[in-house]
Amino acid sequence: MRHGPGPEIMGASTLIGNRVRNKNEDDLGDIKEIMLDTSSGKVRYAVLSFGGFLGMGDKFFAVPWDALTLDTENKRFMLNVEKDRLKDAPGFDKDKWPNMSDSTWAKKIHAYYDTSLDSGKPRV
Repeated sequence: MRHGPGPEIMGASTLIGNRVRNKNEDDLGDIKEIMLDTSSGKVRYAVLSFGGFLGMGDKFFAVPWDALTLDTENKRFMLNVEKDRLKDAPGFDKDKWPNMSDSTWAKKIHAYYDTSLDSGKPRV
């Protein structure tokens, strides 16, 4: 019998700071924030920090939640994106966040990561 919340239900704060890697084991950054759709109660995006040095020059990316796969064994997320493709992904400055409830913005982000706007469940 398993005790505790398990990988199906976890506190968002336990995921902040988790590393993100791709299938080539390239380091794609770390999770800075988990974005919740308050009207539906679903997690919509994980904000990923990538690039820069010692926190300077980092670019932030809102990655659709269902584009990520949780690797509980290694306490990290997997994202099926090549490092060079992530560099070209729609991103934003950490001091100037986009309006994530804007449908035009959301369509662009989901199209880039080939995910559905209606989803929101991470793969485990």
